[in-house]
Amino acid sequence: MTAAIIDGKAFAAGLRARIATEVAALADRGIKPGLAVVLVGEDPASQVYVRSKGRMTVEVGMASFEHRLPATTPEVELLALIARLNADPAVNGILVQLPLPRHLNEAAVINAIAPEKDVDGFHILNVGRLATGQRAMVPCTPLGCLMLLRDRLGDLAGKRAVVIGRSNIVGKPMAQLLLRDNATVTVAHSRTADLPALCREADILVAAVGRAEFVKGNWIRPGATVIDVGINRTEAGLVGDVDFTSALPVAGAITPVPGGVGPMTIACLLANTLTATARANGLPDPEGLTP
Repeated sequence: MTAAIIDGKAFAAGLRARIATEVAALADRGIKPGLAVVLVGEDPASQVYVRSKGRMTVEVGMASFEHRLPATTPEVELLALIARLNADPAVNGILVQLPLPRHLNEAAVINAIAPEKDVDGFHILNVGRLATGQRAMVPCTPLGCLMLLRDRLGDLAGKRAVVIGRSNIVGKPMAQLLLRDNATVTVAHSRTADLPALCREADILVAAVGRAEFVKGNWIRPGATVIDVGINRTEAGLVGDVDFTSALPVAGAITPVPGGVGPMTIACLLANTLTATARANGLPDPEGLTP
C-alpha cells in the first residue's frame, strides 16, 4: 500500500476560485473586500510571503493594501497605523507579518487589531471565542488543515487525533477545531512520554513541531491520515516534520512538503478576509469557509 497524496496546492487553487466567485458577487452589491498587510523590517522569508499574499489578494478581486515599515519603527507608530486601519472601512482584514523586530511587543501589536478584522485569528478575543465554541476568526493554517481533513475523511466524529505541537499559531487552535468536529484529541509535545506509541494510536496525525523529518514511518498507524505542517529548510531542500519516504508505505493519506499545507495558508487568509467582509456588511458567512 502507498499513501494517497493530499494535494493542498490543487485544493487551494479551487478554494481561491470559489473565493473569486464570491468576491465578484459582492462587487455586484458595491462591496469590495480589502486586506491590509503590514511588514516591519526586511526579513527575507516575510518579504516573500507578503509579495505572494499581495499577488493572490489581487487575483481574487480584493483590494490589497501593503504597508512596509523600517525595522526601527517605534511601537507607538506601528500601533497608530493599526488604529488607522481599524477605522478604515475599505479595510476588512488586517495582518501584521510575524516575526516582528525584537523591540516590538508582539502580543500588544496583535491585540491592537480590531478582532473582527483579525484575519490571522491571533487576537486574544478570537482565541477565547474559538476555545469556547463561539464564532471567531480562525488561524489560517489550522483552518486549511481542517478543510483538507474534511475533504479526505468527511465526518471527523469519533476519530482519534494526535496533534504534535502546542503553539498558539497551529497546535492549540488545531486541537480546538478537531474537538469542534467531535474528534477525540490528544496534544503531544517535547515532554510527551513515549511519543511514537501515542502517535500509533491516531487515525489523524497532525505534525506541527518544527523539526525536520521528526516523525518516522513506524510511528504511524497503518492507514492513518497524516497532515504535515512543517516547513524545514535543509541541504536537500524543503522537508516537513514527517519523514515522508518512510511514512508513504504506511499512511492511508499524507500531505507532501512542499505542496501540502503551505498553499492552504494563504488561501485561508483570503477566505478569512471574505468572511470578515460578509460579517461587516451583515451578510451570512460564505458557505464552507468557516468551521
